[in-house]
Amino acid sequence: MRALHAAPLAALSAVLVAAGAGPAFGHSDNHSHHRPGTSSHSRSLTCAGVHPDETAPVITRKSIVIDAPLDTVWQVQTDVENWPAWQPKVTSLTKDTPGALRPGSVFRWATEGLDITSTVKKAEYGKCLAWGGPAQGIDAIHVWTFIPVKGGVLVRTEESWTGAPVVANAAALQTALDTSLQNWVDNLKHESESHS
Repeated sequence: MRALHAAPLAALSAVLVAAGAGPAFGHSDNHSHHRPGTSSHSRSLTCAGVHPDETAPVITRKSIVIDAPLDTVWQVQTDVENWPAWQPKVTSLTKDTPGALRPGSVFRWATEGLDITSTVKKAEYGKCLAWGGPAQGIDAIHVWTFIPVKGGVLVRTEESWTGAPVVANAAALQTALDTSLQNWVDNLKHESESHS
């Protein structure tokens, strides 16, 4: 499951504890929404058939153009063990599965005192990446796509959260996820462009 790094996790933890869940996780075209009951998957990003849950109470979409080669952007994003070097709120990360990220790869990480375990669902080199997993009653699906464009790479990301704690605190968790994903794409841009 992807975490809310670079977001106010202490406040998030308080929201989840109040809901009885405990800790959950351990620039154009940016879009977020809270639309329970929606059933269309037509707008969701996909990675080899994996897509966020379009009916989820919390969904965030972000995109950014990064002025760096596709190989650089891909390497920065998929070198998960190096995330603590450029994601300020990620304090530790260990890959359980050696080698390049691939379906079934597992990595465990910590951010603001929360422990997270993520499992890769799909990984297509230079094209897309998807991971997710359950934690404390919340199920997340996170998809990334990478498209070469004039001026660099268009990176798009979308994440959905479902589960009782999300339903109980959708507004607060929507704000937290919006902030988290915006910080992530901004940090990815900065790190990738500094390598090129």
